[in-house]
Amino acid sequence: MGCCGSTQNFKSDWRPLEEHSCTDIPWLLLFILFCVGMGFICVFSIATGSASRLVFGYDSYGNICGQKNTKIEGFINSGLDHSNNKYVFFLDPCKLDLVNRKIKSIALCVFECPREELQTLNDVKKFAETNGSALCDYSLTPSQYTTDSRASSLCPKLPVPKSAPIPFFHRCAPVNISCYAKFAEALITFVSDNSVLHRLISGVMTSKEIIMGLCLLSLVLSMILMAVIRYISRVLVWIITILVIFGSLGGTGVLWWLYADNKKSFNENLPPDQLQVSKDNLQALLIYAIAATIFTVILLLMMLIMRKRVALTIALFHVAGKIFIHLPLLVFQPFWTFFALLLFWVYWVMVLLFIGTAGDPFTNEQGFVEFRINGPLQYMWWYHLVGLIWISEFILACQQMTIAGAVVTYYFTRNKKDLPFTPVLASVNRLIRYHLGTVAKGAFIITLVKIPRMILMYIHSQLKGKENACARCMLKSCICCLWCLEKCLAYLNQNAYTATAINSTNFCTSAKDALVILVENALRVAAINTVGDFMLFLGKILIVSSTGLAGVMLLNYQRDYTIWMLPLIIVCLFAFLVAHCFLSIYEMVVDVLFLCFAIDTKYNDGSPGKEFYMDKVLMEFVENSRRAMKEPGSAAEAKELKPMASGTSTA
Repeated sequence: MGCCGSTQNFKSDWRPLEEHSCTDIPWLLLFILFCVGMGFICVFSIATGSASRLVFGYDSYGNICGQKNTKIEGFINSGLDHSNNKYVFFLDPCKLDLVNRKIKSIALCVFECPREELQTLNDVKKFAETNGSALCDYSLTPSQYTTDSRASSLCPKLPVPKSAPIPFFHRCAPVNISCYAKFAEALITFVSDNSVLHRLISGVMTSKEIIMGLCLLSLVLSMILMAVIRYISRVLVWIITILVIFGSLGGTGVLWWLYADNKKSFNENLPPDQLQVSKDNLQALLIYAIAATIFTVILLLMMLIMRKRVALTIALFHVAGKIFIHLPLLVFQPFWTFFALLLFWVYWVMVLLFIGTAGDPFTNEQGFVEFRINGPLQYMWWYHLVGLIWISEFILACQQMTIAGAVVTYYFTRNKKDLPFTPVLASVNRLIRYHLGTVAKGAFIITLVKIPRMILMYIHSQLKGKENACARCMLKSCICCLWCLEKCLAYLNQNAYTATAINSTNFCTSAKDALVILVENALRVAAINTVGDFMLFLGKILIVSSTGLAGVMLLNYQRDYTIWMLPLIIVCLFAFLVAHCFLSIYEMVVDVLFLCFAIDTKYNDGSPGKEFYMDKVLMEFVENSRRAMKEPGSAAEAKELKPMASGTSTA
């Protein structure tokens, strides 16, 4: 990789993109070592676990279904030949252990799942004699199902529900899943209503073509909106600004009018209880009106201070639209990132399932066989959990670094004809060759904050209803503070990646330089992150609303089912996800552009030898700002814009 560890800072003779050096190599080595540990867990779980136990399942005596088993010393009914019994059948599939999230029932290997409901033990006996599939414990023969006193505990709970094997996992699952309602009551509260469930499912299946078409529509609308924002950004920003101002003024005026009206009609001759209520209402209205007035005054002052900085937000959105024309591969970044995350998550879940089947057999509290890892290795799933967070954040950070590198290349290339053939792929190449350590370090910092927050959320969920009000308030406060810290660090990380893409410095140096630039341009950052983010939020709402409206119009012509709720929810959720992914890329591009612009105006002033790198639209903004410096009464703005000419401080 060449010589590593460059720590150059932004400086007056700074020239971007002239050289690259490896950054944060120790962190790259640490990340590789961590991934080796993840690989060890994978190999260990596969070697000591049993893929056949995972796929084919095993009964309560440790026998794997669908094959001949060897005897496990000390365990009865182990070592049976189940070559013909390929399916796992639970005597009471609805007996759930909500704490450990498993079915707490005797499991047997059977030849066939009962495809029809069995009402009595005679039906169970007839099913065994007809199909050769014994649904009672191995210690009973079919002839004993109706005569042996043990049949009540060793045979399935009556009535035996109609079931079907789960594809690829050979478990008999009830066709009517209403008995699992309590297992998912936090997500679905109407599952127990079987008729509603069936109508919902039939609605989805009947309208699957419409759902796919609407999902495609949301994808197209997101791409169109990204192009349209470039041309309507100026109008949209001012419309939003005017609506916010009039909304705050109108709301404040209404509150004062209500207060005046209630005070005018106040009657002191009311009964004592009604008089107290009337006084409380009047006092509440006064408090609300005063609070609204203070909020409106602060908002108007902020709008007044930031009114000239809104023009920068408009210019950045315009340039961002041009970047997507020159760098069309940026549009596909959400797809590659999602695909990489999906592959990793599938791998992670599969390894977790193998960990669950690894270990030695032991007898649980019910006297049945389970497999558990003993010793220090039983805690390796914690390591596996940290890997889920760190590697997921690493993949997301790679996307941010790729976008930052491509946008930086575009911005600091004076002649756009000299751009690489594929700036995005060139950015990926630089990321892999030089900056994986920086990305790993940034992702680890987010992980350090996310893990404690998840632990506190887990503790809060476990203590729900048990802790006192003070403890509940403290837990929620800590969770909220950690969430805010995580968001702030994520924003700083993104700007640190931009600084790394420009100067090829290590993470800490880049984060420090980026923080200095952001602090020096705090008002502009506030304008971009309020006006710009609100614009993009409205864009997301527009896409979801348009897709939902199209869904209602199309589903109106479907008469094969009665409930539209689930198809519309699926479509709207997918539309929001797609809009969020695409417009988040737009937001990243705007943030990278702003940092490049701030650095450009800090170290260049347009004079010979210090020419600006910025686009013509941004150049016009700078020229307009310089002209504003000469106007009377613009001392505050002149003070901020003066360093543009000197090249010693940020604009």
